[in-house]
Amino acid sequence: MSRIRYSKYIPQPLDEIDLEDLLNQLKDFFLESGFYSQFSPFAQSDATLENLHQALAKILAENEQLPQEWRDELKHYAEEFPDGELPQELRELLDQLIQRLMDEDYIHPSQEGWNQPSELGQESDVEPVGNVQFELTDKGLDFLGYRTLRELMSSVGRSSFGRHDTHHLSTGVQSDSASRPYEFGDTLNLDMSATLLNAVKREGLAMPLNLEYGDLMVYQTDYQSSCATVLMLDCSHSMILYGADRFTPAKKVALALAHLIRSQFPGDSLHVVLFHDSSEEIPLSKLASVKVGPYHTNTSEGLRLARRILLNQNKDMRQIIMITDGKPSAITLPNGQIYRNPFGLDPMILQKTFQEVANCRKAGILINTFMLAKDYYLVEFVKKVSQICRGKAYFTTTVDLASYILMDFMTKKTRTVH
Repeated sequence: MSRIRYSKYIPQPLDEIDLEDLLNQLKDFFLESGFYSQFSPFAQSDATLENLHQALAKILAENEQLPQEWRDELKHYAEEFPDGELPQELRELLDQLIQRLMDEDYIHPSQEGWNQPSELGQESDVEPVGNVQFELTDKGLDFLGYRTLRELMSSVGRSSFGRHDTHHLSTGVQSDSASRPYEFGDTLNLDMSATLLNAVKREGLAMPLNLEYGDLMVYQTDYQSSCATVLMLDCSHSMILYGADRFTPAKKVALALAHLIRSQFPGDSLHVVLFHDSSEEIPLSKLASVKVGPYHTNTSEGLRLARRILLNQNKDMRQIIMITDGKPSAITLPNGQIYRNPFGLDPMILQKTFQEVANCRKAGILINTFMLAKDYYLVEFVKKVSQICRGKAYFTTTVDLASYILMDFMTKKTRTVH
């Protein structure tokens, strides 16, 4: 007979920490994009074990639930990093916290046994496995996208989202309008009351009641269309120049949009395209780890790749969501070489870019632009893009992503959303 032995539960000091709040506080650490500033809360570029220890130390030093002695040690370690040393007890507690994040499938290490000594270290005092990197899992990425979306939309007074509603009616499960006679190809979601009433009107109250094809009535629902979306993210060097980090906020907006599309529009498709000197498509799971580089902005090549992806999607609607600082500075020539001009707006680069915008319009592709700069000539460029493709332009700053100017060239209106 098996026995169960009960022992007294001894709580661990960090067990009460909410992992979701902790991961949200680590958002800037995992979304770091290559911008270095003495005022940045997380100045290290790689998500190594030591850098993660420092990030956790900064966060936990402000946690009033921890003993003051621990908070002082953690604050000192974070401020003196990388020269400072963390007491072994606190280091083990941080490792346990990292392990909890891994157990909940929020992050994963690049190496197995990341906190275990190597074989050589078993016979000597060698540190655990080094050079380990930590990345967000799909669950962690989705959670940060949800949190970012909620923070962004709550600040502009939007609390709910619907699917792509249209003015057309179709047959489906939910009844949104009066039923109609069944036609071949409709979803066989019968309005039994109306169907039986038709049969009674035709034959009277006779038993058995014979149903004919013309008696069948089906419910109608609002027809909801599907949409294929390409998210274009500018990762040129200008996104982190002039003392401002535009790229990390751009990734946050991208994560929020990605979560919105995946969660609220499940019938849609979503692809991510980076554009710099050239352009490339990346898996959505790699979005959080993307960093700035190479240097220039080949907007036309990004639009061309996005258009090619969308034309292969069998959806009712196709759209491009472009997040950029608005300055195209490179194009791909017919011979495959890249022509670059980072000074101002080159007429040849503009012409090629506007040509790709026009090609998107001819293909029925809508371009919506998130603009992260307010320079006059850059704003005018984005306005021109929106006019050509009859899309939308959202002008925002890196300080407050929830406040932006919505310029809708489809309805010829301009309004500010707070």
